[in-house]
Amino acid sequence: MKFLPLLRATLLVSAVALLPATTAGLAAVDGRSSAEFGKLLAIYQLVKDNYVDDVDDDKLFKGAIDGMLASLDPHSTYLEGSSLQRLETMIDGNYTGLGLSVVMDDGAVKVVSPFKGSPAEKAGLKAGDYITHLDGVLYYERDLDEAVSKMRGPPGTSIRLTIYRPGRDEPFDVTVARGVIELEPVTSELKGNIGVISINEFSRDVGKDVNSAVSSLRQQAGGKLAGLVLDLRSNPGGSLDEAVALSDLFLEKGDIVSQRGRLAADNMYYRAHSGDVAKGLPIVVLIDAGSASASEIVAGALQDQKRAVIMGERSFGKGSVQSLIGLDRTSAVKLTTARYYTPSGHSVQEGGIEPDIKVPQLSDPDARTRAERAIRESDLRGHLINEVSLDDKQLEADKQDDPRFAMSVEELKKQGIEDFQLHYAVQTLQRTAAVPALAATGKR
Repeated sequence: MKFLPLLRATLLVSAVALLPATTAGLAAVDGRSSAEFGKLLAIYQLVKDNYVDDVDDDKLFKGAIDGMLASLDPHSTYLEGSSLQRLETMIDGNYTGLGLSVVMDDGAVKVVSPFKGSPAEKAGLKAGDYITHLDGVLYYERDLDEAVSKMRGPPGTSIRLTIYRPGRDEPFDVTVARGVIELEPVTSELKGNIGVISINEFSRDVGKDVNSAVSSLRQQAGGKLAGLVLDLRSNPGGSLDEAVALSDLFLEKGDIVSQRGRLAADNMYYRAHSGDVAKGLPIVVLIDAGSASASEIVAGALQDQKRAVIMGERSFGKGSVQSLIGLDRTSAVKLTTARYYTPSGHSVQEGGIEPDIKVPQLSDPDARTRAERAIRESDLRGHLINEVSLDDKQLEADKQDDPRFAMSVEELKKQGIEDFQLHYAVQTLQRTAAVPALAATGKR
């Protein structure tokens, strides 16, 4: 297994760097006369001598490693064989399956977000759904890799998922046909004189693709492009480098993001270079509970630098960086090694990015219930605690009703509005001249 592709991008809600394992660290552990290590060895021997069945050493060692890393945080994990290969194939953006970003939440498989255009999204799966059964088999307190592997398979084959959706009294079944997941990291379209650029993941060349999209939209608009919407909703993250590259497109100077770890060598600062590809056009960035990691880096940078107005709902709140440490050619440890901070020094860990203008997704009949119960970093067992104390009222603010948004799904349908958040963002940009705060985000 080659590790080089793993350095080029990240998997979902992670920012991964490649680090070598050092024999010095292993030697230090070997020479440590610790009572706790003695307990570990004693328990191992007890299991080998007394357990009702013979137990393979690989099973015991892997269980010990998994338990050790699981005690740290939700993003530190041991990867080998098929799990490491899945990381590689997802980074390449081409695999067969359902197109879901999932996590384990108190023993259950929970959907962070379906990928845009994926079989899962087309089948109606939504962020916050729990997958309780796969083809009738209960998946609870089981390995996440096992569940993911079960959802993979040849294109065209189907799997029956039993879904529990918060707000509904009874679970329901959904049959999803697997497909080839060829994610389009960047798509764009022109709505009137407003350009809409959707960034679905932060894989290779996202910065270049967005740069090309801006040029294409300007040509389509005949040189009369009036503003841009960067849609980062349900974008679970990806490459830190690509998040920096995308932010740099629209910033003339200043910090983009910094990462700080326990060791000085882990501290890094990323700064913008001169040049704004949008040439001062006003920008709205759309985020929601599925916007995580690299998405939050971009939203935080453009918000703190006052280059864009952030709209939508509070983001996921993953403010940590994972390093991929190769043990040998077939195994690695993904270990949390740093936290990242926005230009103002704000850590998004737990709290996420708060939008400047909170806009609910009124066109989704289940949106309010899902927003109230949406999974975020702060909901994951063992998540890193933010070093700065958080105001509980701030964390709960996006659950409060806003009197400005009272239209029903039926009323929106009559007006032909299928995506209220996007509609609101485009309308706001078209009224830029009447919104001084937004106009101020332009080139200064």
